[in-house]
Amino acid sequence: MAPYPTANSSGLNTPESELESVLPVHPTAARRPNPIVVQSEQTAYSDEYITSSFTNRGAAVTVTDGQYLVTPTAQQYELQTARKVAKTGLMMVGWGGNNGTTLSATILANRHNIVWHTKSGVQQPNYIGSLLRASTVRLGSDPSTGKDVHVPVSDVLPMVHPNDLVLGGWDISGARMDEAMKRAQVLDWDLQRQVMPHMAALGKPLPSIYYPDFIAANQEARADHVVPGKDKQAHLEQLRADIRRFKAEHALDRAVIFWTANTERYSDIIPGVNDTADALLASIKASHSEVSPSTLFAVAAILEGEPFVNGAPQNTFVPGVIQLAERHKSFIGGDDLKSGQTKLKSVLAEFLVNAGIKPLSIASYNHLGNNDGHNLSAEPQFKSKEISKSSVVDDMVEANHLLFKRPEPGAVKGTKAAKGEHPDHIVVIKYVPAVGDSKRAIDEYYSEIFCGGRSTINIFNECEDSLLATPLILDLTILTELLTRVKYRDVSAGQAEFSPLYSVLSLLSYMLKAPLVKPGTDVVNSLNRQRNALETFMKACIGLEGSSDLLMETRIW
Repeated sequence: MAPYPTANSSGLNTPESELESVLPVHPTAARRPNPIVVQSEQTAYSDEYITSSFTNRGAAVTVTDGQYLVTPTAQQYELQTARKVAKTGLMMVGWGGNNGTTLSATILANRHNIVWHTKSGVQQPNYIGSLLRASTVRLGSDPSTGKDVHVPVSDVLPMVHPNDLVLGGWDISGARMDEAMKRAQVLDWDLQRQVMPHMAALGKPLPSIYYPDFIAANQEARADHVVPGKDKQAHLEQLRADIRRFKAEHALDRAVIFWTANTERYSDIIPGVNDTADALLASIKASHSEVSPSTLFAVAAILEGEPFVNGAPQNTFVPGVIQLAERHKSFIGGDDLKSGQTKLKSVLAEFLVNAGIKPLSIASYNHLGNNDGHNLSAEPQFKSKEISKSSVVDDMVEANHLLFKRPEPGAVKGTKAAKGEHPDHIVVIKYVPAVGDSKRAIDEYYSEIFCGGRSTINIFNECEDSLLATPLILDLTILTELLTRVKYRDVSAGQAEFSPLYSVLSLLSYMLKAPLVKPGTDVVNSLNRQRNALETFMKACIGLEGSSDLLMETRIW
């Protein structure tokens, strides 16, 4: 298929839209053929690779009798990025749900530049809400004017264009994709009307895995399209065959497997069952009850050498999954899309603590009426969401012991003293069918200010849930594909050959509520730090230093 339609109409609209393609492609969906070229001894280009030198600077700190001894450190690396972008498929688990149908329809709308009417006027498709397609990064300054030069994040390195993603996946509901889009009630009807033939051409999702114990009982009515039987080893082999077939049918180089299905309950971590890779594989063969559908999909992706991203809050990545990914040098990332309330919370909590203000309590209330809300109305599934939403302020609190007391040495594990001082933090989610996909979120931040004073900030946030989540799925998919093409060499350690990145893709953290990180390392929830880490890494891949707001030239004569 050509990157863009060669005629004004796709030929599939019924009736044909008079507006299709009458507007130019939106800037967030445009293709820019001229890559960034860095002229530096730190950067080399070949037909196959961009190779850069990067110095990772830090500091080693020891504390002796209250004295901080700081020793600057520098570790030298080379980064190698394959320039050829893989032909990439996106296989969504829960493809027929709100997120899957919204993503598919909007990619098709962008691909065919379908324009539609709303009550406010004419609307064109775009990728607003995407970090990669709709935000920019500062490259440097124009020497003739002194003005900063910004470019789209997606232009820093070769990346998949979202219009080129090959779409597929699984669902426990057998509704055809056009019917599933209509059922979701997310998109304007005039867009649905025009994109419906394209959606119908996608057909039905593949049958999915359904273990009733892991999702709410209220989902049973939708489960009419499932892989039969209870043999989890057979289910695993079926999923692996599905992935291989999808890649072969579409001549794909890469398939990203993405969980955007219902939130599951937490799996119990049981020694000898899911705590190691071998135990987990044996448990799958034995069809153990604590092997969840999402874990089964993750294992299938790992064994097929394809990346798996978890967009929901459950603990898909039990220790055995992480160990298996390490063994196969496969890539995994998660957990839980960070689209609205939690993203705002990570910004506001950081602002308060960094301003020297002490949050005493954070109370968060949500209600929504889509199928996600329906599933979360069950207590076990809500608990998974509560855990992912509640941890977002932990690292910011831990960073400031002027405001919050440290954990007490020797305190009993699980007690307040063992955790240290922390704001009271409560999360409530209610199912209100009438509001559909339009989620309401109310937050109260109650804080201590100067000399015993108190401050209260209340925020009311109304957002269309799936329209916020969809760009995150695109970003996570595109970044995951990019990171599979990046290799590194530790020059300081004398490493001779380039190696792939570590299996847990923690650079995806910006888009995720409860970021999965390398075992034994601290989780960073600060949105600014997450964005800065990603930006710095991408710049390092082309031989540029990370962002500097010092602007030294403006501070001196």
